[in-house]
Amino acid sequence: MANSSPDSRIASHGQLGTVARMIADGSCSVLSLDVFDTVLWRRVPRPTDLFAVLAAHLRSTGQLPAWIGDAAFRRMRIAAEQTARARRESLGWEVSLFDIWAAMPAAVLEPVGLDELVAAEVRVERAFTVVDLDIAALIGAARDNGIPLVLVSDTYFTEEHLAHLLDRPEIGSLADVRVFRSHQHGVDKAHGLWEVVLGDLGLAAGQVLHIGDNPVADVEAAGELGLRAVFYERVDRDFQQVIEREAETLDSFGPFGDLVDPAHGDFGLTTLRARTLGARAASEPTAVETSWRYGAAVLGPVLTGFAEWVAAKAHEAGTPVVWCPMREGELLSVMIDNAARARGWAVRAKPVWLSRHVVSVATLDAEEPEAVREFLRPRHELTVRQLLETLHLQPGEVPELAGSLDAMFDNEHTISTVCAALTGTAHLRNRLAVMVTGARERLVRSLREAGALDGDELTLVDIGWGGTIQLQLSRLLHRVGIDIEPAGLYLATNERCTPVLLAGLRVEGYLGQAGHPREVIAAASRSPEVLEQSINALCGSLIDFTEGGEPVLGPVAGNATQLTERRAVQDGIRAFQENWYRYVATDKNWPLLTTAAPRLAAILTAVLRTPTAREASVLGNWQHDDNFGSAAVTRLIPADLVQAIPYLSPNDLDDLHMRDSFWPSLLAASDRKLAAAARAVAAGSLDPAVFEPSGKPFETHLRYRARDEVWHDGPRRRVRINHNGLSFARMGFASEDITHVSLAIPGRPALVRVDWIEARVIAGHDRVAKVLRWDDPADFADLTFAECTWLGGNLVEFDYPYSAVWLPLAARAGGTVSSGQVTIGFAMLPQPEPTIGPRLAAAAPRPRVADRLVAQYRTRGPVGVITGAARVAARKLTGER
Repeated sequence: MANSSPDSRIASHGQLGTVARMIADGSCSVLSLDVFDTVLWRRVPRPTDLFAVLAAHLRSTGQLPAWIGDAAFRRMRIAAEQTARARRESLGWEVSLFDIWAAMPAAVLEPVGLDELVAAEVRVERAFTVVDLDIAALIGAARDNGIPLVLVSDTYFTEEHLAHLLDRPEIGSLADVRVFRSHQHGVDKAHGLWEVVLGDLGLAAGQVLHIGDNPVADVEAAGELGLRAVFYERVDRDFQQVIEREAETLDSFGPFGDLVDPAHGDFGLTTLRARTLGARAASEPTAVETSWRYGAAVLGPVLTGFAEWVAAKAHEAGTPVVWCPMREGELLSVMIDNAARARGWAVRAKPVWLSRHVVSVATLDAEEPEAVREFLRPRHELTVRQLLETLHLQPGEVPELAGSLDAMFDNEHTISTVCAALTGTAHLRNRLAVMVTGARERLVRSLREAGALDGDELTLVDIGWGGTIQLQLSRLLHRVGIDIEPAGLYLATNERCTPVLLAGLRVEGYLGQAGHPREVIAAASRSPEVLEQSINALCGSLIDFTEGGEPVLGPVAGNATQLTERRAVQDGIRAFQENWYRYVATDKNWPLLTTAAPRLAAILTAVLRTPTAREASVLGNWQHDDNFGSAAVTRLIPADLVQAIPYLSPNDLDDLHMRDSFWPSLLAASDRKLAAAARAVAAGSLDPAVFEPSGKPFETHLRYRARDEVWHDGPRRRVRINHNGLSFARMGFASEDITHVSLAIPGRPALVRVDWIEARVIAGHDRVAKVLRWDDPADFADLTFAECTWLGGNLVEFDYPYSAVWLPLAARAGGTVSSGQVTIGFAMLPQPEPTIGPRLAAAAPRPRVADRLVAQYRTRGPVGVITGAARVAARKLTGER
């Protein structure tokens, strides 16, 4: 017996803990168990999926015509059982497996023979059924406490078949166990089998404790007779949602994904996730509980598969140690060690301190202005003062920047100014080179002390995407004369890893490589932040090393609540991996997850595309740190976008930049109708074009004016009308000394209700972040309306495609603006091109615009929609009060 007593795991089991206590105190006379999905479960998502596996096996042995596909055979096998039951030629209502196969068509049955086909199905059932280890522990406890065991099953298997399926070392001998089969007695549990059981046992119903997965047959029917029945739920309602979204994602993958693999089914992932969830004591759906379930049901299997793949790769290559950069390395190294130990591989994983910021500083070419420019460009959250501190430079050493210390790297002017200052003189170039050399020496010292440079190879393990750290580390080691070419094993890589490949470095991805499969990599690399936050150690990002090689860390992102939820996610991840390796330990043939990438990719892609409302409510409040040398943190759902949710359409989500929202799908999950539409598009059920207005496309067009009083073209955004009849636009801009922004909101003649305009800008001499907002009639009264008419309140009539509202940014912000982002929530009623006729009356006073300035900013443009404006406009036109 593998499990002879109810250990602490079973005693605290969410669904079985009560049973364990009843067995221990002898409060039942008999333990009754259902067989399928209780004592045994199948390594497929649904029981009938095993028929698709059976088809593949029959075809491989020449026992099934090649023209019958797996899905078609599955339907045939289901229909044959229905036909057999309808014939009523067997004992009572119940049928045997022989009856079912006799109902198959001659083209399948006759070439092989009834007995052989029945035997083939039993062989597949045996290969794909697994003993539930928690139930096995209860069986052992019942025996230890002298409590008899009976098995009660609604099944078409014969006594011989069932004995073969249950002959497992995990549950020991069943020679003394009474087995009651529905086919044997001609009735199932819902229609009389329980009466047979009680009559044969000669016991009162209250003396029997039964466990089963069917709420009707195992719980309701048993309970009506007085048996004490425990519902061993296979899949709860919340997890069913998760399974359904994954099935939709697999369908959208086409040939890449499928519900079952002929060799391994679904690797047991569906049931093991459900069992992991069920083992946790039931509680209210708190944020911590949602976080734990997210870790156990979603990230747990994905990272367990990744860790096993890494350990297998290292084992095959003869690599004794792999190195996991922090902060992900703390969790990943433990998971890889667990995988290697469970499989008997001589592989170790160790965390090592590395970050994009540190390696980019250590590899900076101070003599090359363009290299310095590229170094500065990603650091848009840093001020010049913070950058100088990062580079160990005092402001006094760069006097050219004395007036720009609080400027941010949010525009090309600041980047060019700082680049010129740092590289403009031999002294500063030398000073910068000395700093880079020091950073390089500290990094190499840290690697040596960790032992990462002891051998002739260095394999990095990370969640991946572009392989930036690997490439820059390769360059660093080459510069210091260390003959090691770092290899990289990643969860996935996108197309940004191309330079790594061209450098001849080994870079492999588990779920995908170099941007393929597109569906998987696009989702993962578009919204990686929640994955990073979920598995990172609970500390800040690496900023530098001390002279002694100790890491210097930035602040920890998020508050105490977020840290608690992140711990819960990681506890859930560990819970799934622990459960996975419990089964590996009992079965030497337990499948490796190295080939499970398509299935696991669907799990990750599905949550990134369509998170549940509960996941969104928790994860959307998390903060993410910049991880590029600054202390900036941002919510995964920015607070300013929450108000925009009623205005969004599925295609608006795709338009959002990564700096707008880390995880656009979280926005959708907060609104039931938007979530349904986004889910349909993600699953391929709907063409995104159905959410686009018919006819000519129109765009919201942003232009900006600097102190030179010249209007410059800015971004455009397609105008859409969503299910609420509302529209949304968000556009960013950057330059120097911006004073005004003009917004051609609908991009066509239209009546527009402008619900709000918000501009988040970096402004003033000190370049601080400010939020400017227009949502009140008094706000609109102060605006300039160019070739459009303010009708009062928040209604504006746009006469032409280039008609625009001007925002006086500098006046409102107290200084010129270097960059910003404008968000508009509006509704519109399209109008025909202007003709001679009555016009809506303008609100008084109406701001006037000089003809010269109007001509300067005119341009063709964008689109809009308005709900509710028609009635208001009509009242104004007719004078109705």
